[in-house]
Amino acid sequence: MNKSMFCAVVFILSGSSAALAQSPKIFTGEIMDSSCSKMGSHAAMEKEHGMKDAKECTLGCVKAGAKYVLYENGTKTSYMLDDQTKTEPFAGQKVKVRGTLDAATNTIHVDRISQ
Repeated sequence: MNKSMFCAVVFILSGSSAALAQSPKIFTGEIMDSSCSKMGSHAAMEKEHGMKDAKECTLGCVKAGAKYVLYENGTKTSYMLDDQTKTEPFAGQKVKVRGTLDAATNTIHVDRISQ
């Protein structure tokens, strides 16, 4: 293969891989725990354990072994969040998460979270 043909192949392949890379997207929903997100609400856990609000419920469930997720109420979809540390301060709150979705694992790779 001559040099110009080699360069053309490299250029085409690099363009293909760039097209496959995802741009960050904004996801909106509530930072919830993985246990309550399966029910779509904190109501059962709040009643059963006497928790006063979504934040207390989320923090309690995570302490008991659940994971933080982003729950989109409109679509009833839960997304795992790869950065559990960034997520904790927003427990029980409605937020916007900027990140990229790994569709194979339904996990958002979190860039930032804001209200």
